Amino acid sequence: MPRTSLISFLCLTMAVASTASATIASAETFVYVSAATEGKIDAFRMDEESGTLTPLSGVVAGKSVMPMTVSPDRTRLYAVVRSQPFRVLTYAIDPSSGRLTEKASAALPDSMPYVSIDPSGRLLFFASYGGNKIASLPVGLEGVVTDGAKQVLSTGRNAHSIVSDKTGQYVFVTNLGSDVVLQYKLNAETGLLEQNNPASVQTKPGQGPRHIIVSPDNRSVYILTELSGEVIHYALDASTGTLTERDTAKILPPESTLEPGVAPPPPPPFSAPLKPAAVSTATPPARIWAADIAITPDGRFVYATERSTSIITAFAVTPETGSLTRLNSIGTEKQPRGIRIDPAGRFLIASGEKSDKLSVYSIDKKTGALTEHGRYPVSAGANWIEIVDVP
Repeated sequence: MPRTSLISFLCLTMAVASTASATIASAETFVYVSAATEGKIDAFRMDEESGTLTPLSGVVAGKSVMPMTVSPDRTRLYAVVRSQPFRVLTYAIDPSSGRLTEKASAALPDSMPYVSIDPSGRLLFFASYGGNKIASLPVGLEGVVTDGAKQVLSTGRNAHSIVSDKTGQYVFVTNLGSDVVLQYKLNAETGLLEQNNPASVQTKPGQGPRHIIVSPDNRSVYILTELSGEVIHYALDASTGTLTERDTAKILPPESTLEPGVAPPPPPPFSAPLKPAAVSTATPPARIWAADIAITPDGRFVYATERSTSIITAFAVTPETGSLTRLNSIGTEKQPRGIRIDPAGRFLIASGEKSDKLSVYSIDKKTGALTEHGRYPVSAGANWIEIVDVP
């Protein structure tokens, strides 16, 4: 090779390497926390080596801002405001600073305690606990949500979460008050949910299915039960999108004395005479009150929170079957509401509804053990957490 060509080749190679290095170096991880009481979304930059959080400028979203989700391309954050007027806000995520810029607001048909996005990024799904319904809203150009509901469906009592499988073909909905998990298929042509066959699976009475996670390999679905404090493991049939219960694992230790939680009673018939609710002066017993669930990106460990005792419990996943084995519990922020695991699976972050701090834990890759790395101030009513790895 002539000397001039060799020099040109080496310069080009070094330039490409330098660009690649700069791209890697410029990758950022941001953490967003909805603070329902203060009506804000707090923002942090996360050091992926140490887990250290550095506060950034947040945004005022509205009283009772709670559930959030992130677009598959990690450029948009969607946040639900549960105070009137009920709405979902679209925020653009600045990839260099993490700053949120509001792009749109769309009306919701009810107060929605849960939101998720389908894998294609074209639909947002919502569940209404008090309204006993689910809804979907279309995601428009540039990831912005401006239209009202595309579909609204009645469910059983207290619809609490709605999640699609990894393929986006199937959607599952928990009904806490009815002890039912609804099963849907997503029509790829119309974008509408249609009942699967069977249309639902029944949990045991009084379990109160709450939040759902799908395993990374799409073979298992884990459902946290708020009232009994368990994680139900279902096998997911990839050809039909239906669930088969396999086993359950308890969040609380065997010596726990908490009583099972109680679902709210069904509303009286419309024709029933109006009368004031009875007032009790008795001190209610301490009851099970599970909150959130998360799984590591490699599918090896599952974590769940319980609010009455303010704990996080770790479970090991059996690779061959997906079954869970309870490992241990650790204390965390008061009345823990949200947990999230970073995309690399190195850290878990926990918020507490009655705490003014976030806790960051490192995850032992071999044992799943959590080790606290730091606590950071957060606004009042810390609720939902999203961790965004921006390239």
